[in-house]
Amino acid sequence: MFDFLDLKDKRILITGASSGIGRETAILLSKLGVKTILVARDEGRLIETMGALEGDDHSYYIHDFTDIAGVEELIQRIVSDGGKLNGFVHSAGITKEMPLPLVDFNSLHEIMLVNFYAFMELSRIFAKKRINDNGGSIVVMSSNASFIGAKALSAYCASKSAVDGAVRALALELHPKGIRVNSVVPGGVRTPMTNKYFEEFGDTEAVAFTMAKQYMGIIEPLYIANAAAFLLSNASFYINGRAFPVDAGSLT
Repeated sequence: MFDFLDLKDKRILITGASSGIGRETAILLSKLGVKTILVARDEGRLIETMGALEGDDHSYYIHDFTDIAGVEELIQRIVSDGGKLNGFVHSAGITKEMPLPLVDFNSLHEIMLVNFYAFMELSRIFAKKRINDNGGSIVVMSSNASFIGAKALSAYCASKSAVDGAVRALALELHPKGIRVNSVVPGGVRTPMTNKYFEEFGDTEAVAFTMAKQYMGIIEPLYIANAAAFLLSNASFYINGRAFPVDAGSLT
């Protein structure tokens, strides 16, 4: 039977794999025959994700991506334990509702550490010959907030815009090494983070505006995972340096 995605036996690292989009991506990739490497802060929830995977030869590692200095040691350990990587999905991310008077350096720095700096550090390390298996694919989760903005989310929007800008530059720089780099641009997705946001701010003008724009409704995480799997596979061979929208119409 023809396998459109053909990811069997690839070794793919997924950050933020303990919940939401990261967990859904890990589960889907396992069904496609990927040997997944899960990374997140919460060991208990990582173990839950491991229990939902199909197949075997999966592994997990605990890491907090505010610790940028520890990322290289983490990746070296992963490669030492199981072999070179064929790609990664950076799904770990944080957001904070912060009106401008409450924005401070520490809050900005934390968001940039996880959403942007960690992505850049992972990309830098993955590009090394001893880490990647003769090239591969990098996928990072962006957001429609990179393009349309939202009140009190200036730091989060900025971090995702930084991601999309870096993707375009990295695609050019890493192409000679056989590495493609793309972002997935979701609209509002049904994740624990989004659910909490809607619970806390469900009656606000900003949320009402967002959902009016996203006229196809809340996105199920599986459809974001589908996009990540496609971009990891050779089916997307000629897609590089792109922000790939799965936005339920919010950017139209």
